[in-house]
Amino acid sequence: MAKEKQDIESGIMNETDTSTEVSIVNEEKELISQPINNLSSSNLINEFESEQLKKQLPDIYVGDTVKVGVKITEGNKERVQPYEGVVIAKRHGGLNQTITVRRIFQGIGVERVFMLHSPQVASLKVERRGKVRRAKLFYLRDRVGKATRVKQRFDR
Repeated sequence: MAKEKQDIESGIMNETDTSTEVSIVNEEKELISQPINNLSSSNLINEFESEQLKKQLPDIYVGDTVKVGVKITEGNKERVQPYEGVVIAKRHGGLNQTITVRRIFQGIGVERVFMLHSPQVASLKVERRGKVRRAKLFYLRDRVGKATRVKQRFDR
């Protein structure tokens, strides 16, 4: 008798357990069946990247002479150091957009690549427009002195 009682009780417990499992599964199916447009991975990435983009950037073209204000941290102090040179290349787009700026420092050519939307770039100002006919000005690396000058453009 006691054994039959235990079997009946365990049977009742099993029936209630399955009913709750079924209801949970039904709820999950309802949740899954609803379209969730806002949570797709590409939408989340696009939304995050659009928030990180800087709003006030000037139009920069290859050949322009620009002054980039770079944030430099020394210990607990932070300052902005200007870096002025000619834009010899532009790459990528959107959040990953970069420019390569070349300048002559103490007779040696120095190039730096800046991510335009980086928090390290404090300011960006176009000093003068350059008149060039190429997308990349790598040929300036081989030139010395006055030959490195780029003609000025006045129509932009």
